[in-house]
Amino acid sequence: MSQQDDIKRPGTRVFKKSAPNGKITVYLGKRDFVDHVTHVDPIDGVVLVDSEYVKDRRVFGHVSAAFRYGREDLDVLGLTFRKDLYLASEQIFPVTEETKKKPRTRLQERLIKKLGPNAFPFYFELPSHCPASVTLQPAPGDTGKPCGVDYELKAYVADNVDEKSHKRNSVRLAIRKITYAPSEQGEQPSVEVSKQFVMSPNKLHLEASLDKELYHHGEDIAVNVHIANNSNRSVKKIKVSVRQFSDICLFSTAQYKCTVAEIQSEDGFPVSPGFTLSKVYHLRPLLTDNKSKRGLALDGQLKHEDTNLASSTIINDPAHKENLGIIVQYKVRVKLCLGPLGGDVVAELPFVLMHPKPEDENEIFETSTEGDTRTNHASNDANKQDLINDFNLIQLDTEPTEDDIIFEDFARTRLKAETEARSN
Repeated sequence: MSQQDDIKRPGTRVFKKSAPNGKITVYLGKRDFVDHVTHVDPIDGVVLVDSEYVKDRRVFGHVSAAFRYGREDLDVLGLTFRKDLYLASEQIFPVTEETKKKPRTRLQERLIKKLGPNAFPFYFELPSHCPASVTLQPAPGDTGKPCGVDYELKAYVADNVDEKSHKRNSVRLAIRKITYAPSEQGEQPSVEVSKQFVMSPNKLHLEASLDKELYHHGEDIAVNVHIANNSNRSVKKIKVSVRQFSDICLFSTAQYKCTVAEIQSEDGFPVSPGFTLSKVYHLRPLLTDNKSKRGLALDGQLKHEDTNLASSTIINDPAHKENLGIIVQYKVRVKLCLGPLGGDVVAELPFVLMHPKPEDENEIFETSTEGDTRTNHASNDANKQDLINDFNLIQLDTEPTEDDIIFEDFARTRLKAETEARSN
């Protein structure tokens, strides 16, 4: 079936995953849960239970956020390279009195109507201070689960909530918490740097600015540079780069620094004493150009899915900073090279790199890869609407019919948006 035919199929798409023995099955509407600053999308769905198999036992739901900072095969002597950042559990079956009091979501009502009386709802709410999903890129050849912040939803059969779950009758699903860009731009980043030289009457002056503070993944960054050389030295060349800074908030703060885009130019150089130069440099940071860099922060990765550079971390409450696991920031670095005797003149401009917020927040918008067709936002409204239609897995705007739910296995198709953007 073609992608166009698949888009035209009516109905609500729901992901499902069963335990190895097939006795419990989890149904989930989406895998990406958005942090709206004031609240986070709830994790809601149902579990289909084989009551004859469960009998007097119970079915529990479990959501966890953890920061893994070492390989699983290195876990020895009971010491795990893992720090739990958030943990929540609830009993799904038998249904508790507290659960009965909670109103069911529309998705849950429809699933229970379709699956029958052995489908039981679950509902989790993540606090807003929970970290976003971030993965640190492993080195080529590294095996095992990569380091980073990841979320997991688990349903399992046990006699009590603290009992160790067995693989045969448990379901584990990797999910992500993501953040969209704020709707308003901040102040335009700009910086001025001057350098005085010995035996020089005046200074070398560098001005640098960006055209805006907030950029979306796959978008060009325009760096405006003005050089006024009133010194007695010549500027040989310029290097303009985008650098990613990842602060690891664990027992002590560590930092990874990675250059994700760079331009080195001698066009218009040297800038001799008494001369000026004004020029705009364009950079586009993409994961495809940095796939071999160890320690590069990426947006949380689900199996069988391409991802993108990690989005900038929005810190709403500095008091919970240590619970964020990994804090990601970006800066543009402008470096004037004056040769071995003159040294360098450096200026840095911080900016924000994130995914755009969908125009209609009521629509569920699956995050695409970084190089999508949003590069020119003013002229691509139609393309953006197409993307929303492509990746919207739950369409609740239409009246449901009896058989309008489409079940899909919990596996992710690789997205091709970045490749398409790079070829345009």
